[in-house]
Amino acid sequence: MDFDLITKIIMLFLFFGVMVGVGIYCRKKATNVSGFVLGGRSVGPWLTAFAYGTSYFSAVIFIGYAGQFGWKFGIASTWIGIGNAAVGSLLAWVILGRRTRIMTQHLNSSTMPEFFGKRFDSKGLKIGASIITFIFLIPYTASLYNGLSRLFSMAFHVDYVWCIIAMSVLTGIYVIAGGYMATAINDFIQGIIMIIGIIAVIAAVLMNQGGFMEALDGLAKVTDESVSSTPGIFNSFFGPDPLGLLGVVILTSLGTWGLPQMVQKFYAIKHERDIKKGTIISTAFAIIVAGGCYFLGGFGRLFNVDVAKEGFDAIIPQMLQDSKLPSLLMALVVILVLSASMSTLSSLVIASSSTLTIDLLKDNIIKKMNEKKQVLIIRIFIVVFIAISAFIAIYQVKSSNESVKFIAQLMGVSWGALAGAFLAPFLYGLYWKKTTKLACWVSFIFGAGIMLVNLFARDIFPVFLQSPINCGAFAMIAGLIIVPVVSLISPKPDKQTVEDAFACYNKKVLVSQKTALDEETD
Repeated sequence: MDFDLITKIIMLFLFFGVMVGVGIYCRKKATNVSGFVLGGRSVGPWLTAFAYGTSYFSAVIFIGYAGQFGWKFGIASTWIGIGNAAVGSLLAWVILGRRTRIMTQHLNSSTMPEFFGKRFDSKGLKIGASIITFIFLIPYTASLYNGLSRLFSMAFHVDYVWCIIAMSVLTGIYVIAGGYMATAINDFIQGIIMIIGIIAVIAAVLMNQGGFMEALDGLAKVTDESVSSTPGIFNSFFGPDPLGLLGVVILTSLGTWGLPQMVQKFYAIKHERDIKKGTIISTAFAIIVAGGCYFLGGFGRLFNVDVAKEGFDAIIPQMLQDSKLPSLLMALVVILVLSASMSTLSSLVIASSSTLTIDLLKDNIIKKMNEKKQVLIIRIFIVVFIAISAFIAIYQVKSSNESVKFIAQLMGVSWGALAGAFLAPFLYGLYWKKTTKLACWVSFIFGAGIMLVNLFARDIFPVFLQSPINCGAFAMIAGLIIVPVVSLISPKPDKQTVEDAFACYNKKVLVSQKTALDEETD
């Protein structure tokens, strides 16, 4: 066994050991539903911000999206990372953070479907939202493994299946043992690894190309008549397809506002000051990680990749291989991708299992379910969800049937369906008293429905909307129009229910004078 391989294996074992150790350490904080799902609503700004960021950016972003959109848009793909930081992180925290924390605690809701049920006094909305969450989070979870296959095989020369199994088992151990708090602490550790890894990889790849200016000059000389005949289009400000770029920015940035596993992070914040700190930390994290990933992907055309034959997922691994990274840095990259995948996986399985237990089974199928039984069932479903997603990923990579390869594209469909269904009802539900139950139903059906049609009958859409990315962006924007229009023409919501929900915002609290001046007296 050579020294390089030993180095990678040692680093992997250290990484896995820390993850499992954190899970065991946090097991005492996961004895009830609030503790297991939300960390007792006492999670600080650094852990919350990193949990938000690491759940946001998975291996699909680093390997799949960065390579794909870097190839399509060139250096202009960096705008996607900037949009993720400005809209997906900064504005999300500013607009949703405080209100989500206040109203969800007031309504005593632990999940997004439970919020809809209590905010609009509708058991049907709660069940409908939980079914949509369950259906569309499973393929999203399965897609997380796709970014690992080539990189893991390149680094260790072993069957990719073992990587799936190891990642599934170890993620399951620390999530089942320690719940949300273990996930948040591990997300912080994984986030640090992601930041260091991204910066180191960008530096190594650009140095291999002679530096930033030399790489940018090389990109200016790349031509592809099938994309554009304009010279230097791949190092231009908005790239060869500004409208397509805008669609990606909207889906990957605004989409976080309607994703259950993302919004749930705001439920767990402890203090007001934590929201302000978390906003800054989360935005900085997104600039480094998302901006860095898409910036790196923008140089993909400088490397010899047969995209038609190998696919977009081959671009980033080929960049790393051609750059001849030192064994220590290559091990860091493998751990970076594992960190990105495991952090998002843990967030998704907690969201899926808690939704299925609290929103679907409790009081509907199982009438009497105490705290202890709820936590037990959530843990069981975590095992089930991880097993299903791992099975789908293994089946996809092993199958010779091309018809199953569409699974790799399901992240865009899942993201579009969830955000298209939930974003507008959730946002208006927090801010607008006139939002109605019917408007929520219309948004649910339209958002999930249009993405299902796009998946199975894509050809009936206009060319621009045939892309799941653009269709998902359209679903989200349409929802923002549909909800207020339907609310204005549908029966008004029960006044008492609305006033009870919004009463939490009127509660008076003492603040320091730097936040508000006191009344002047004569």
